[in-house]
Amino acid sequence: MADKEKKEKTGFFAKLKSGLSKTRSGFVSGMDSIFKGFKSIDDELYEELEEMLVMGDVGVNTTEALIEELKESVKKNHVHEPTECRDLLIDLIKEKMLPLEDAYSFTDERTVIMVVGVNGVGKTTTVGKLAGRMKESGKKVLVAAADTFRAAANEQLTKWAERASVDIVSSREGTDPASVVYDACTAAKARNVDVLLCDTAGRLHNKKNLMDELAKMNRVVDREYPGAKRETWVVLDATTGQNALHQAREFNEAANLNGIVLTKMDGTAKGGIAIAIASELNIPVKYIGVGEGIDDLQKFDADEFVSALFDNGDTGED
Repeated sequence: MADKEKKEKTGFFAKLKSGLSKTRSGFVSGMDSIFKGFKSIDDELYEELEEMLVMGDVGVNTTEALIEELKESVKKNHVHEPTECRDLLIDLIKEKMLPLEDAYSFTDERTVIMVVGVNGVGKTTTVGKLAGRMKESGKKVLVAAADTFRAAANEQLTKWAERASVDIVSSREGTDPASVVYDACTAAKARNVDVLLCDTAGRLHNKKNLMDELAKMNRVVDREYPGAKRETWVVLDATTGQNALHQAREFNEAANLNGIVLTKMDGTAKGGIAIAIASELNIPVKYIGVGEGIDDLQKFDADEFVSALFDNGDTGED
């Protein structure tokens, strides 16, 4: 089992490096040219670096914080060569992306995970992949098709549940989502389930409706499954850049998030959005996706991510 996991992790790191190639050839190579192009560390270097980070979708707030911290680190470590700045910056980015210590504590408890996100980000697909990943890790998983508004959601999740070999609780289109969650909680208790994953409707345009609906579903879980640990994760599409950060903020206001699943990292040249999201929201990125396959969604590892992002060596893409 350990060998299989090690091989899978190595394979995912290769995919991650390959998936981040657009970002590397964009803003990372631009940053490297800044470090190599300056003879000394001065205000002009910092200004160009700041501009490059913002262009890479690291975000204005995170960029400003990084530059200030970099200046302090340069002074503290008595660094004089611009190329040495690169390592300091990488360490600072890693620190900003490290998940909270208890980010994965849910894996040791019975857990109900509400998965939210706007339509089009791959939310239902992500729920299916998460179910598969958790089942593979030895968990007994149940999925609830509580997105009863989108016509194809039920059918789509059913296919993913079959693919992942996990049970599903669903109902017809237009059913009250809270009643689906009620049935799912009842089934989860009866079947001694470790993780209940609830797919929810992808609506953000009317935040009050979303809040009311989520609150109702959460009340059902409180009442019917009081001993379960609670998690609410938002699925974000990395290719939407700063819009993903905006969505996360909106959902956090509506649903008090404690996890992020970042998908389609392989489709963007602005992978810096992952840095902005992890840093500005103080909500851990728990899973990251770099492709369509079920194995292309893995637990997020800050060290791995930053190493893959800044490694200019051979990516094995040729």
